[in-house]
Amino acid sequence: MNDPRWASIDAFAEQNRENILRDITRLVAVPSVEGKAAPGAPFGPGPKAALEKALEIANELGLSTYNADSYIGWAETGAIADGQKFLATITHTDVVPEGNGWDADPYTVRVRDGWLLGRGVADDKGPSILCLYALKYLKDSGAALKYPVRALLGANEETNMRDVDYYAEHYPMPAFCFTPDAEFPVCNGEKGGFNGEIVSPKLDGVITSFEGGVAHNAVPDRASCTVQVGAGALVQTEGVTFEAGEGGSTVIRGWGKSGHAAMPEGTANAIGLIVDCLLKSGVCTPQEEAYLHVLHTLHASTDGSALGIAADDGLFDPLTIIGGTIEMKDGIIRQSFDCRYPTNTDPDKMTAILTGVCGDAAHLENLSSRVPFYIAADSPAIQTLITTYNDVTGEGKTPFTMGGGTYARHFPYAVSFGPEHTDLLLPDFAGPMHGANEGANFDKLIEALKIYILALLRLQEIEL
Repeated sequence: MNDPRWASIDAFAEQNRENILRDITRLVAVPSVEGKAAPGAPFGPGPKAALEKALEIANELGLSTYNADSYIGWAETGAIADGQKFLATITHTDVVPEGNGWDADPYTVRVRDGWLLGRGVADDKGPSILCLYALKYLKDSGAALKYPVRALLGANEETNMRDVDYYAEHYPMPAFCFTPDAEFPVCNGEKGGFNGEIVSPKLDGVITSFEGGVAHNAVPDRASCTVQVGAGALVQTEGVTFEAGEGGSTVIRGWGKSGHAAMPEGTANAIGLIVDCLLKSGVCTPQEEAYLHVLHTLHASTDGSALGIAADDGLFDPLTIIGGTIEMKDGIIRQSFDCRYPTNTDPDKMTAILTGVCGDAAHLENLSSRVPFYIAADSPAIQTLITTYNDVTGEGKTPFTMGGGTYARHFPYAVSFGPEHTDLLLPDFAGPMHGANEGANFDKLIEALKIYILALLRLQEIEL
């Protein structure tokens, strides 16, 4: 690295390793799954408390802070005048539900073989702390800033992103923004999103309970279904177990492997495992079987090929679709789905195809969508980020597109920028974002901090 500022950046990051670990631990310790809205807490008490903790940490680091009605908050390097261009980072302090399969308390950070384990260490509380320390460096070093820098801290990214909607309605947009909520090197495009529910008619058969999943955007690793038949009538299939229920019923439990909806490769959907068991057992009524066949088609492949909606445009990775949560209430089963799609299909086309798959056995409800998002890779800010990444790492990477949905699409000029590394294998004891034992390599987080500091300094040198 031949940038004259590197020695100072490197020294700052290394000297603050223990402080960064301490503050990630403090932020992870605040459970921040979306809850019931209340006065002063639009996304529930957990996200409000986590945002407040992040701003408390920022204050301790000597940064100016602001809480925008607990929708969103920020720290900044100094006052931003009306109409002045500024840079921003944006991370989020809310998390997905902890789910199942953890080896220890999800909200207590553990360090094992150089990895941090805990809900949010990767998505996105660890990166939130990195951004605050990046601003601390800019402030403490006395760097001349053509563009002040604001570290935005969201509180509703994992569900509806109403935090950034609120920000856009009330506050000025940055000239350029990056979000450390994905993978390195630079993600300059995100697939479209298509979500909804596959809903059964009112069923009056052998299924009396069906539940599974913790979020629509995560592959469920556990699910359960109660049927009013004995275990002897069921066919043992892969990934399911049987246990006696009340009144001669049987509880079928599915045991899968969780993961993010945008990256379902290598996962096993626990709901699909139960559906397969029920269909092979042949114990359900014709009406139930018809609905289960629709679900089987959903779960049969994560690329949409079984449903007939597979798509690949050559720009983005191919389409993905997963079933996230399932519940049964008053005899009606609702299966949510999460689809990430490229540019050569659209929600109207997919809705028509899925409606045909459902036939008379099911119907679609609560459909929502977002269009694909793309920023040209040769634009000045993206080139600044990719060059900085390659200079620090010695790699020769190029920008990429992905299926994940981040805050970037909500800003006029923004991308996602690390801190994950797709080529870094998770150890057996660590899990992915949204999974059990969520893990982040601490050395790579420290390296990301250095990259972010240098990138923010270099962004000062271009016209925005």
